[in-house]
Parts: sequence; structure tokens; C-alpha cells
Amino acid sequence: MIKPPRLYLYLDTVARAGSIRKAADKLRVASTALNRRILDFEKEIGTPIFERLPRGVRLTAAGEVLIATIRRSLSDLASAGSQIEQLRGLVRGTVRIASAESAANDLLPKTIARYQERYPGVQFQMQVGSTAPLMAALIADEADLLLAHDPPSSDMLNVIESIPQPLCALMRPGHPLATRTTLRLADCQPYPIALGAAPFGSRKLIDTLLTKSHLSLRVAMEANAVQPQKMFARDTDAICFQYQVGTLREADEGELVSIPLVDPDLTKGRLVLASRAGRLLPIPAASFVETLKVALSRTPHESVSPTDKPRRPRSK
Repeated sequence: MIKPPRLYLYLDTVARAGSIRKAADKLRVASTALNRRILDFEKEIGTPIFERLPRGVRLTAAGEVLIATIRRSLSDLASAGSQIEQLRGLVRGTVRIASAESAANDLLPKTIARYQERYPGVQFQMQVGSTAPLMAALIADEADLLLAHDPPSSDMLNVIESIPQPLCALMRPGHPLATRTTLRLADCQPYPIALGAAPFGSRKLIDTLLTKSHLSLRVAMEANAVQPQKMFARDTDAICFQYQVGTLREADEGELVSIPLVDPDLTKGRLVLASRAGRLLPIPAASFVETLKVALSRTPHESVSPTDKPRRPRSK
């Protein structure tokens, strides 16, 4: 393990904590000594990097620039350390993944379990959420890998893999629409709907189509997590929506029927695996990428046609 400069750790910890006292507790140093070290450094570079507030500190503009550089340096040192360990035959380390909830509920846990059968010394940290904060975590080097739906184009993204992900309607097997092979959003109008919160990528697609086509839905429930929507659909006549990768477990177990939506605006989604552009990934993360690419290639993402014939849901 390569130890980074102590000052780097001090400044990064204070920036994350937003408080010199809290950072000192975490670092197990005296807050007065930590504050003095920061003041000396600010005097050395000729500009403050923290603005002192009544209840903590926050980064100045100069501090934002400095901390971004420090975090990239810390990340690169971790990468170098993992490569050195790999050369010594020590396959261990931590892989940090910023993931959409659809992939985090089934695809990633299975893939991680399979990977750890070969490399039990590698640990994983998963951050789950909507695309914007996930991208921010990747760009700030708080995550090694991003797995998200339709991230906006950015020079900061190195796209490793991108697979089609149609949006699907989920409903209980006995639902009146459950025998259909494909659906349009308009077909769902007569039934109660469970929707994701506004930041969800799927919600944005649906809202855009509703506005464009002058449709309306009977929204019975909104949730900022996928699982409550699925449980609501399982126990009622409600319909919820999820990208195909997030429907696999329930469809396999017969809890819910997954039917692709064939509205053109809802079939163009993609699940993207990416790293930060210009960053050398740590060996564990680079190694895991290969396992994850195989898992993604095996994920169903076939195209659908509105002319497909209806089929009955599988019996349990």
C-alpha cells in the first residue's frame, strides 16, 4: 500500500466533513493542530482554501480546484498501489461502483458474487441512485465505475460498454394486460400507475412522451426507489415501469410479468458502463470490468416490434 501525503488526506477529509473538528475526530488528531496545518498551508500558497463559517467550513473557489487535483492524485496513487500488489501476486483491493438501481438489484450482486469466487480478496462498495449524482461521483473519483442509464455525453466519460435497454411495463401475472407481448404507453391508461420520482431516467422518458402525445396516466403512487413500485404492482392492478435489466429476477420467479413498451421514444434507452476519461483504473476495477462486460453481453436486450404476437405469461 502506497501512503499518500498526509496533507492530502487532511485537506480531503476536511472538505468531505465540512468541519475541521469532525475531520480531526476522524483522523484522530487534535483539531487545533489540524487547523494550524491548514492555516500554514494557506499562507504558503498565498490564498485561503476554506471559508470559515459559524458551523464549519466550505471550500473556496481555489479550494475546489485544489481538492479536485488532490482527489485525482489520491485515486492515481491507489491505482499504482493496486498494480504493484498485483505484480506481487496479491489480488485484493476495493472496487467502487456508482450504479443505477435497476442494475444494482440483480445484475451486479450476481456478477460480484461470481467474480469473488475467483478473487475473494476484492471488496465492493456500491453507490445506488439516479444518473446525475452517479456521474458526479465518478468524475470526483469517488467511484471507479459508472453503470447508468443514458448518461449525458461528456468529455469526462470513457464509455466501456453500451447496451440497448427498452423500458418495460411490470404487472402481476393475473393482470388484464399480462398476456400481451408488447404494449404502448397508451394501453396502460385505464389502470393505476406506480411511477418513479422525477429524477429517474425512466420517469423523464415517460413524462416527455406524455407531454408529446397529450396522454395522461392514473398515477396511484410515486416512489424514489424501484422496489416499492414493484411490490405495489404485485399486490394490485397497478402497472410500474422499469428498464429491462431491472425486471429479470421478478420475471424469472413469476412474481411479475415484464412486457416491453414499443413507443419509439421508450425503446432507445441504453445501459452504459463507463470510467472517468483519462484515469488509470486500479487493477481490481479493471479486472472486474471484464467480468461485468460478459454479464452485460448475456443480459436480454433484444429489440421488440409492435407487431409481435401476444403470448401468455409463463406459469410458475
